[in-house]
Formats: sequence, structure tokens, C-alpha cells
Amino acid sequence: MQFRQQALARLRSPEELDLPVRLARPQGRLALAVTVLAMAAASVWAVTGTVASTVGAPAVLTHAQGSYILQSPVAGQVTAVLVKEGARLPENAPVLKVRTAQGDTAVVRAVAAGRVTALAATIGAIISTGANVAAVEKVAHAGDPLYATVYVSAASAAAIPAGAAVDLTVQSVPAQRYGVLRGHVRTVGRGAQTRQQIAAYLGDAQLGEQFSRKGRPVAVLVALDRSSAGRSGLKWSSADGPPYALDSMTLATASVRLAGQRPLDWLLP
Repeated sequence: MQFRQQALARLRSPEELDLPVRLARPQGRLALAVTVLAMAAASVWAVTGTVASTVGAPAVLTHAQGSYILQSPVAGQVTAVLVKEGARLPENAPVLKVRTAQGDTAVVRAVAAGRVTALAATIGAIISTGANVAAVEKVAHAGDPLYATVYVSAASAAAIPAGAAVDLTVQSVPAQRYGVLRGHVRTVGRGAQTRQQIAAYLGDAQLGEQFSRKGRPVAVLVALDRSSAGRSGLKWSSADGPPYALDSMTLATASVRLAGQRPLDWLLP
């Protein structure tokens, strides 16, 4: 009965004009103000802020000029191997002696100065014309600096600016103890490379196959940051880095920082 009387009272005075109107509680006004401020800050950040992202890619430590595969200009039997792996050779230095079918002895010579990284020919082996007999890295002096060649997908390479920071996890260096190797992008290749091009530059057909397995990548040359703090002569995320120098043809994994993008660009077509 009580509820019925209240309902009838509401019907007799539906507008209740004599009662004060409460627009919002203080807690509601505070929540509204916070929401407006958050939306304003997000709008400013979307226009003026930037978001940095990274791309991971396989890499190998090399010298800037790469390597080449030395091939035999003649067919025959190898009678002498005149160099050892790791040896440094001047241009035109003798590498092998080959006895041809005519009984002549031919000398296979280095095309350019460098360091022998692999020997495929052994004494007594029968080789054909054009056979791969050695891989030679093009480095003339022991003090020539190491670089990192990073093989990035063509889709990601376009977003890599010159000078971008690069972190390299080196396969032969425990990252948990010595951290990552620091570097900066020096150049970004103009076009995607084939497996044959990669193999010719690195002097290793297996690496050519490995780096092109997911498609034709773009080669990014990374200059390694120098430091006199440790024995490696390079800058690491740890204080000193490993207590030894790194060798060329050492594999690594690179994390390359891409050019920053405005969040607004993601919403625009």
C-alpha cells in the first residue's frame, strides 16, 4: 500500500520542479576530467610521438670487401698444395700445382690479396676446369677492421636508415656473460641478392643457401663500434666483452633498429 501511494504521488507531480537538480557527482566529474586529459595526451602523442621497432636477421662477421672462390683454370691432378688455411697471400701468389693430361705443370694463383679461409683441394685429387679449390677473404692487412654483413628481408630493408643502431649476438661469444656486440648501419644494399651472389661474396656456398632460404635478402653492412676497454677491440653491452679477438666468418644474429614511425601513420592509408 505504501508503494502505491508513492507511485500516485509521482504521477501527481511528475516534473518535481521544486527539487534541486544534481548534474553529476564529484567522483563523476573527476573521472570525466581524467578521461578528457588522457584522450588529449593520446592525440598529441599520436601526432608528435614516435615508436621504434627492431628487425632480427642472420649475420656474419666479414671484412668490407668480402671473399672470393678461387677456381682452377685447368683440369688435372693436384701435385702440391702451397698454402695453409689462415695464410695471408699477396696478389698472384701460388696456391696449387696441377699436372695436366699433357704432362705439364700448371700453377693456380690467387686472384687478389687476402687470407685463405678454406681449402677444397688436396694432394692427389683430380680436379676439373673451373673446380673450386679455395676460398680467399679479401683482406690485405692484419689490422683491417671487421664488419658485420646482415641479410635482411627486402620488406624490412627499406625501413632501415643509415646509422641505425645494431646489436649483434655473436655465436662464439656467450651473451649471458659478455653481452651483445654494438654497431651501426653503414650502407644498405640497393637490391635483393641471389644465393649465388651471397655465396660469391662470402666464399661459402652453404652460407649462400642458408641466408637465402626464406627468399632473396638485402645485404646491410654494419660498422662495428670500436673500444679500447677490452681485448677484442670492440664495444659490447658488458663492460669489457670477451677476452679475445673475433675471427671473420663468425656467425651472429643481428637486431637492427628501424626508423621511428608516428602512431598516426598506422591509421592513415
